[in-house]
Amino acid sequence: MPSALPDGEAVPADGALPEHALSELGRRPFGFYVHVPYCATRCGYCDFNTYTATELRSSGAVASQDTYADNLVAEIRHARRVLGDAELPVETVFLGGGTPTLLPAADLVRMLAAIRAEFGLADGAEVTTEANPESVDPAYLAELREGGFNRLSFGMQSARPHVLELLDRRHTPGRPEACVAEARAAGFEHVNLDLIYGTPGESDDDWRASLEAALGAEPDHVSAYALIVEEGTRLAARIRRGEIPMTDDDVHADRYLIAEELLSAAGLDWYEVSNWASTPEARCRHNELYWTGADWWGAGPGAHSHVGGVRWWNVKHPAAYAQALAEARTPAQGRERLTDEDRRVERILLELRLSEGCPLDLLLEAGRKAADLALADGLLAAGPFAAGRAVLTLRGRLLADAVVRDLTD
Repeated sequence: MPSALPDGEAVPADGALPEHALSELGRRPFGFYVHVPYCATRCGYCDFNTYTATELRSSGAVASQDTYADNLVAEIRHARRVLGDAELPVETVFLGGGTPTLLPAADLVRMLAAIRAEFGLADGAEVTTEANPESVDPAYLAELREGGFNRLSFGMQSARPHVLELLDRRHTPGRPEACVAEARAAGFEHVNLDLIYGTPGESDDDWRASLEAALGAEPDHVSAYALIVEEGTRLAARIRRGEIPMTDDDVHADRYLIAEELLSAAGLDWYEVSNWASTPEARCRHNELYWTGADWWGAGPGAHSHVGGVRWWNVKHPAAYAQALAEARTPAQGRERLTDEDRRVERILLELRLSEGCPLDLLLEAGRKAADLALADGLLAAGPFAAGRAVLTLRGRLLADAVVRDLTD
């Protein structure tokens, strides 16, 4: 089941933000995340805030997909009221889930139109939706492109049937690659394929085959994530019962090296530990907005937002979300105010994962000593270090979490 939301302070019924947060509006890029919490089936490894039709019916709550776009539009208008009259042209929009493309394309276009009407879109704004390969066809993609979407992210995960089966993925092998061609034909310049490595039962050859299949479709962006077994998922239960083995960290490291080898040879360069792009323009600008501490409004059940050092999150269930908006009150459940120290640590944690790294002057004394040791151990690159930045080497990327932990001391 979906993971729990954090604790936090109460949010005023009108969603009003502290004055200090509003005073920072416009200093950083501003984006919109739209969460669509519906899935046709629940994948065994997933703990995202998503719901199948069966789960919604069994809860006894009313949360119809048919009216979901209306709710999203209502929150977008609420966002405009909360943020006041500040000029905030939206630089990135990202629809995630769940499976946004379970909704009619017209609904997704209407959500985007509401953002454009309330805030305006910056010139060259990036507008992305995630998509399940089996939930789109050429006509659907053409409608999205006509409606203003210019980037797609398809969940491929693997090209091997037995790996897809273990992950409870329902699409047919080869369908994600076909989607890339259909997206190009519809006029999409930027297309991502998501892959997962380290699934129990996956071999090195399986992983290579998945990478080669993805590259054969010629996307301009590939994301490759190590499988994380989350408590409360069906996959975690199967591993706990001994039905399938747990993949160890050494296997994950080997698979990452294979990904770097094949993706870089195909002309895709890493720009974040789990993301590769063919050109700077092909990078996911919305994710870069997260990683560089910008501002964004997260709309939808369980969505998180950040403005000027205040982070908040919406109620999780679609029915509770719809009820809050119907009663003209904020759907936010809780929030936290980040201290200067919180923001410093988060900058290190996030920026160190980027190919540009983070400034060494963010580090305290203990962190700087740890950085010197990481440099000596070959975890940080010498050239950028001499220029005042901590940038992970390939070996450093394999140990990124440990390096971050040491540098944030």
